[in-house]
Amino acid sequence: MTIDRDVRRALGARFISRAGSEAAFFIGVWGKAAYSLHATPHQIALVMFCLSASSIAGSMLGGILVDRYGPRRVIMGAEALFVPVALAVALAGSFGTLVPLVALWGLAGSPIQTAGASLAPYLVSERSSLARMNSLLESAGSLAFITGPVVGALVSRTLGVDAVFVFDALTSLVAVALFASTRIAGPRPAARRTHPLTELAAGIKTAYGMRSLRFYVLAGTVTWLGFGAFGALEPLFYRDVVRAGVEAIGYMNAVFGAGILLGATLLRRLPRRVVSAQGLAAAVALTGAGSVLYVGTSDLRIIAFGAFAWGTVVGSLEPLLRTLVHRDTPHELVGRVTGTAQVHKQAGELVPLAFAPALAATLGVQQTLIAGGMFTALAASLGMLEARAIDRAVPRGAAVVEIQPLLASDEPISPVR
Repeated sequence: MTIDRDVRRALGARFISRAGSEAAFFIGVWGKAAYSLHATPHQIALVMFCLSASSIAGSMLGGILVDRYGPRRVIMGAEALFVPVALAVALAGSFGTLVPLVALWGLAGSPIQTAGASLAPYLVSERSSLARMNSLLESAGSLAFITGPVVGALVSRTLGVDAVFVFDALTSLVAVALFASTRIAGPRPAARRTHPLTELAAGIKTAYGMRSLRFYVLAGTVTWLGFGAFGALEPLFYRDVVRAGVEAIGYMNAVFGAGILLGATLLRRLPRRVVSAQGLAAAVALTGAGSVLYVGTSDLRIIAFGAFAWGTVVGSLEPLLRTLVHRDTPHELVGRVTGTAQVHKQAGELVPLAFAPALAATLGVQQTLIAGGMFTALAASLGMLEARAIDRAVPRGAAVVEIQPLLASDEPISPVR
C-alpha cells in the first residue's frame, strides 16, 4: 500500500496532536494533581472520574459528527476548540478549579480521539488494507506516546508543569493546519438525513446487535477496566511506592510507548489468523499479564522492562481491535460504532474509580494495581470460548464492509454547529 501525501499529512497530524495530549495528561494533569496540588488517592480518582464521564459524552457526540461530516472536519473543529480549553487548565490554581477544567478538557478532546480512531476506513480503498492502515495510525500514536511524555517532562522541569498545557495547545494548532491541507474521503450524504438521536441509536444498536461487534466492544471494556485503576493510582505508585519524581512518569511512559510502537509494527507481520476474535482475546489476556509485570516491583529497571513488554502487547491490541470493528461495521456507521467503543473504553476506566482508592487504602497502591491486571487476564481467558464461536461463524462473524476510497473532499462544512 503506497503512502501518498494526504495519508502522510494525516499521520503527521495525529502524531503531533497526540504528542501534546500525552504530555498534557501524564505530566500536566497527573503532575499538577499529585505533585503540585498534593492530591490524595480519592482526589485523583475524582479527577479521573470527571475526565472519563465528560469523555463519554464527547465520544458519543464525536461518533455522530464523524458519520455526518467525516473525521477530517471533526478533528479540525475539535482541535480548534481544544486550544482555549488547554490554556484554561494551565491557569487552574487549586484542586477545586482543576477538576471542572479537566472535565472540559476531556469533553473537548474525546471527539478528536473518536475521529482519529475512525480514520482508517476513510484512508483505504480495500478492506484487506485496514490492518496495515490501523497499524500505521497506531505507529504514529506510539511515536507520540514516546516523545510526548519526554517532551512534557522536559518542559515541566524547565518551565513548570503549567507550560505543558501550552505545549498541548500549540500541537492542536499544528494539527489543524496539517488537516486543512489534507484531502480525505467524506461521508455519504445519506448519513446526514436523520435526527441525531436516531443516528446515535442506530450506531448503538449495531454495536450491541451484532455478535462479533458486541464481543469486540466488551473485550475492549475488559481491557480498560484493568487500566482504570492506573488512572487513579499510577502517579501515586511512582510517588509513594517507587519514590520517584514526576519526570519518572514521563520517562517510563516513553518506554511504554516504545513498546507500543514495536507492537503496532508487529501487527502487520503477524499471521492473518491473529486478526480474529481469538487473537483479540489472547491480546487482552496478555495485556493483563503485562500490567502485573509493570507494577510488580519498585525497581525502576524492572519497571522499565515491564513497561516495554506491556506496551508491546497494547501496541498490537489497539489497532487489532479497531481493525476488527472497522471490518465488521458498515461504512456509514463506522463513526458511531467506534464512538460506542470509545464510550465503553471511558466507562471501563470509570468503574474502577469507585473502589480503587478504597482498595488502595486497604491493600496498598501496588497490590491494587496488580489485582487489576490479574482481573483483566482472567476475564479475557474466560471469553476465549465465545471468541472461538465467533471465528467459526460464516462469514467470519462479519458483515459485508463497504470501504469508501480516498477522494477529494473540500466542501467547507463545519463539523461543529
